[in-house]
Amino acid sequence: MTTELQTERQGQTLVMTLSGPATRNALSPQVYAAGIETLNMAESSPDVRAVVLTGAGDHFCAGGDLQRLAHNRQHDMQVQGANLDAFHQWIEALRSFPKPVIAAVEGVAAGGGVSLALACDLIVASESARFVMAYNKVALSPDGGASWHLSRALGRGKALECLWLGEQQSAQQWQALGLVSRLAPAGMALDHALQLAEQLAQVAPQVLTSVKELVNDADRPLRAQLDAEKQQFLVNLSRPEAGQAIERFLRGKGR
Repeated sequence: MTTELQTERQGQTLVMTLSGPATRNALSPQVYAAGIETLNMAESSPDVRAVVLTGAGDHFCAGGDLQRLAHNRQHDMQVQGANLDAFHQWIEALRSFPKPVIAAVEGVAAGGGVSLALACDLIVASESARFVMAYNKVALSPDGGASWHLSRALGRGKALECLWLGEQQSAQQWQALGLVSRLAPAGMALDHALQLAEQLAQVAPQVLTSVKELVNDADRPLRAQLDAEKQQFLVNLSRPEAGQAIERFLRGKGR
């Protein structure tokens, strides 16, 4: 059965659930299209302050559907190329989405499932979660931006080791590497991700957007980053939310 993307509102948070437990929530073109459409709707809704991405059942996502990949090998590579383009469009949509996106990971995240989690802003993983860059096991190189995210986060050598060997790593190991933001007891990753989303909802939305844009582009030269920070700072300073927040802070310190 093909994995579906289910959505529901939990307060100010939109939860996107990869639902295909029989295949450990393996990815599909239908999911990519639904993911992009959902993010577009969430972006235009002021009632949605954050998005949480999770998997149904005991696992986050097993990555690509190998049966579909095997089938596509019998056809022109343009077919598989179109599928990859659709996946990568969803990855880009997650990265550029102006509101926080949190991955809630239970069980296994493998291959493209890891790429999907890495495309989110923050990862909340259960203590029993496991991450494996499984591409080498099927003689494939990574997709979904995994090489980009891991190189930025880990440096060249560690990223190569992770992608070449494809060794399974625990949530604790990924937290030590700075890839997992928070650990949760087994079965509680979604609850903890929702709590984190609620915390973020208390921050001014435009500040969340500004910070995400600045961090996304932080590999540019320092001078360019300083100019971007100046521009974002002045725009936010001119907003009424900043004046109200500064006034509240000063009143509180005066007590």
